Amino acid sequence: MNVTVFGTGYVGLVQGAVLAEVGHQVVCVDVDELKVKQLEQGIIPIYEPGLTSMVKENHAAGRLEFTTDAARGVKHGQVQFIAVGTPPDEDGSADLKYVLAVAATIAEHMDREQIIINKSTVPVGSADKVRAEVKKVLKERGRHEIGFDVVSNPEFLKEGSAVADCQRPDRIIIGTECDDTIEVMRELYAPFNRNRDKIIVMDVRSAELTKYAANCMLATKISFMNEMANLAERLGADIEAVRLGIGADPRIGYHFIYPGVGYGGSCFPKDLQALIHASDNIDFDAKLLKAVESRNKEQKTTLFQKISQHFNGQLEGKNFAIWGLSFKPNTDDMRDAPSRVLMEALWTAGAKVQAYDPEAMEEAQRLYGSHEHLSLCGTKEAALKNTNALIIVTEWQNFRAPDFEFIKTQLSEPTIFDGRNLYEPRRMVAKGFTYYSVGRANPVLPLSLSPSYASTVIS
Repeated sequence: MNVTVFGTGYVGLVQGAVLAEVGHQVVCVDVDELKVKQLEQGIIPIYEPGLTSMVKENHAAGRLEFTTDAARGVKHGQVQFIAVGTPPDEDGSADLKYVLAVAATIAEHMDREQIIINKSTVPVGSADKVRAEVKKVLKERGRHEIGFDVVSNPEFLKEGSAVADCQRPDRIIIGTECDDTIEVMRELYAPFNRNRDKIIVMDVRSAELTKYAANCMLATKISFMNEMANLAERLGADIEAVRLGIGADPRIGYHFIYPGVGYGGSCFPKDLQALIHASDNIDFDAKLLKAVESRNKEQKTTLFQKISQHFNGQLEGKNFAIWGLSFKPNTDDMRDAPSRVLMEALWTAGAKVQAYDPEAMEEAQRLYGSHEHLSLCGTKEAALKNTNALIIVTEWQNFRAPDFEFIKTQLSEPTIFDGRNLYEPRRMVAKGFTYYSVGRANPVLPLSLSPSYASTVIS
């Protein structure tokens, strides 16, 4: 099938590459000439495992093309994907200007019936706005007789595993009430729908709400566990034991119940705010969603609070090593990342930061430039040199089993603030570290350990 994708951002590029991989002929359209030239050269603007090779291979095979020519894109596609950003407006609402601009562009060049697929995350009712925009432009050009359908087909991709998620989706939501459109969508997604029927058809508004509901549910699980972690610290319990205990219940499960320093990224914060705003617009007080957002904002400050308390509020002139800048592993995305809240608080308090992340160094440079209190280091070991303590913010795999003896030689005092509970507190005590984690009480230590060890582990 001939497919056109408007937008070569995170969603559009992954979707286009994966569709090309199974044999569809895909043209990706973007207004950014430099970005299009770089994509043609195999330069991928985002880090996502498996994406670069897939783009290069399918572009070389002629199944995946990039262009700034919108007319060519509309002429090519039997279906037209809208996969552009919906950034939050000042009031938290989703800004639809890019979505509606693409809708107008498609209508401007339409000369036959089209299926317009909204892949962008948009508020309930956005399909109606897209439909109205297309009708308006068609009427202005004297083509009002051309038929079209607007479909809601939300994405459920996780940064860091987006290619795999797109290749093996757990569900494919199709929001339309047109039988002909449903058949075309089934043909489009047939390669991903073989081992069981993953397609769920519903009305457009339900499909739009499904995307927001999914992300808000996951955000709720995270904030709930962080609230339990804060309780555990005060009640003398271990949140990691609690996590195992509740995760064994299949109604709860183990996904998204890891305590930490809050969620970030391009989806959860933005989508939660957008749904809260939409609720306010219809005079519905979304109390639970507001509580989830509030807890997450507070959770991002917990590491700084522990650091400040440990140093008795005397952070001026201190130097800290930070491991992990991206909001989660396997991405370079620092949007709403907890690391940013922490670093900016440390700088305000007069401290300096030496930071390392396996993929987000260029993004940190772009965001902060040559900030006088930030040094970006080439390795995690280099970030430790002449620092007062180590702070772990992102749970990258290569942080899980470091050389602790080397760490001790680099720190002025053997102190670790672990925002992701990567290490076992008892072992850290035995190695001579003062160890702060999230939601864990003092462990029961073997009698062979001296009382001095027993006093150094802190949650």
